[in-house]
Amino acid sequence: MQEQTTAPPNQETFVKKTLKLALTATVLAAAAASAGAQEVTLKFHHIWTPNAMVPQKVIEPWCAKIAAESNNRMKCQLFPSMQLGGTPAQLIDQVKDGVVDLTITLPGYTAGRFPVMEVFELPFMTSSAEAGAKAAWDFYTKYGQKEFASVKPLFFSVHDEGYLHTRAKQVKTMEDLRGMKFRAPTRMTNKLLASLGATPVAMPLPAVPEAVSKGVIDGFLLPWEVFPALKLHEMVKHHTLTPEGSQALYTSVFVMAMNPAKYNSLPADLKAVIDRNSGASLSAMAGRAWDESQETGRKAAEGRGNTFHTLPDTEIDRWKKASAGLYDEYVANMDKLGQPGKQMLQEARDLLVKHGTGK
Repeated sequence: MQEQTTAPPNQETFVKKTLKLALTATVLAAAAASAGAQEVTLKFHHIWTPNAMVPQKVIEPWCAKIAAESNNRMKCQLFPSMQLGGTPAQLIDQVKDGVVDLTITLPGYTAGRFPVMEVFELPFMTSSAEAGAKAAWDFYTKYGQKEFASVKPLFFSVHDEGYLHTRAKQVKTMEDLRGMKFRAPTRMTNKLLASLGATPVAMPLPAVPEAVSKGVIDGFLLPWEVFPALKLHEMVKHHTLTPEGSQALYTSVFVMAMNPAKYNSLPADLKAVIDRNSGASLSAMAGRAWDESQETGRKAAEGRGNTFHTLPDTEIDRWKKASAGLYDEYVANMDKLGQPGKQMLQEARDLLVKHGTGK
């Protein structure tokens, strides 16, 4: 009897099935690669004009760095000068609510909402923006995370030393401040002015040029950083300074904040890019940029022939004594919030000493 054998599979069918499986695998792999290569655009909204120091020396370099490290898969779309609407005080909520993805703003624009970090806005605390920024980031990681839980902070920084600038009258003593109206950016600087006898007028930075040019205010508290972009050296004649290297009359705290949902939506490798370019190192970089901006701003005022007065130590001691109650007030406010106020104030001072400024 002839032995029966099983017929071999149809060769053409086998090839078609193999090719189909290979094609399916290729499509799936391409889809996975496409998902892994997700492109992200981050909407970055802020108060400054494009030619100001912060966009040029902080924001644009940061955006370039995250673009390079992500092989251009993550880029910034910049909206300067409040182009997307709202007020500077609303920027933090625009980030919280996901209207925008990123901003740099002053927490102090929303008075009383972020009291923990106000410790660095107390008078006569800092004399270096870089050291102040490093101290602020360290302080935030220990005491401020709950306060900023609605956003994802990428840095904390302070600006270079703040001074008094006036339209018509040179301020040399505390008595000269009486009856004068000064712009201040935050409630702490408003309290400082009031303690010295001046009349504080709260307003965000973009409103300053019009207010001083129309005589709504007699002067303002500001660092040199903002002068060139807003041409403020053309709107005032006099500048009252603290001695170089001494503790500043005041500074303001800035936060670079990201929308948490946007961050959480990123693939792991893009999150890693953000993580590498935030925190202590970014805080220090921003502080350095503020420190390095001082010379340009002051030269603009010198070039116009404005007058300068440096307060002597004896007068500074009077200003310190007059504003000393602000330290007690900070401690009391923290105590009311269940925080160790005295410890926090001392730790902020210790961190400033650790990072190179403060006494």
